[in-house]
Amino acid sequence: GHQEGRFFHGYYDRYCYLPLYIFCGRHLLASKLRPSNIDGAAGAREEVARIVGQIRRRWPRVRILLRADGGFCRETLMAWCEANRVDFLFGLARNARLVAEIAGELAAAEAESARTGRPARRYRDFRWLTRDSWSRARRVVGKAEWTNEAANPRFVVTSLSPAEARARHLYETIYCARGEMENRIKECQLDLFADRTSSGTMRANQLRLWFASMAYVLLCALRRIGLAHTQFATATCGTIRLKLLKMGAQVIRSVRRMRISMASACPWQYEFGLAHALLTNAAR
Repeated sequence: GHQEGRFFHGYYDRYCYLPLYIFCGRHLLASKLRPSNIDGAAGAREEVARIVGQIRRRWPRVRILLRADGGFCRETLMAWCEANRVDFLFGLARNARLVAEIAGELAAAEAESARTGRPARRYRDFRWLTRDSWSRARRVVGKAEWTNEAANPRFVVTSLSPAEARARHLYETIYCARGEMENRIKECQLDLFADRTSSGTMRANQLRLWFASMAYVLLCALRRIGLAHTQFATATCGTIRLKLLKMGAQVIRSVRRMRISMASACPWQYEFGLAHALLTNAAR
């Protein structure tokens, strides 16, 4: 359509919006609709500052780690984190200088891959300062990987010290877990239709995004409270919606009560009844 704020985005090769999602594990903390003719990190510092302020008011001593892909690796966001006791771990776009920094590790990975016939990787930990965009040197971890007979170098920048997280653990365990957040976005966008932003104005489409986000929050609460000890304890929103919410039933109303009759052959009647009982008990 021709919605306000939608523009052509070269990376996605289509007209779209560029929503900003912030999660803590499965918990959705922010969903902000943005036009797509902006930098991918635009507005992130302000949203993070708002959320961190709310967390710190409730838990002043809690340690916070902000993890994001290379689209959020910006001096303004890193400097804000350093000034506000927030640790960060961001992907870092590779360039010729960075690749040259791990040339020895890449050569070793290539030799190992040629010898074993399997992918090989090495890690290097070093301090890095850009020519003009960073205000200080920061810790960078480079992954020198050789796979499918080609180099696959990757880099991350972090405020965590080597004593807190060694290079391999930092990349493979802490940073790569960021990919799980992509599944949460899929739940919002695909399972709960957050992409239905067909109204003409940004304000109306932001409201649509919030409706989908609240649906996600409600289903997370259902999963946490009502389905904790069932086969749906870790199910996606799409699975819960399909198997527990889209169930055929007969509703019979009388003067004193409302009765819902479900098919006796329903395969998930136990989970439905248990969720109802647990949610009723939690509301008291």
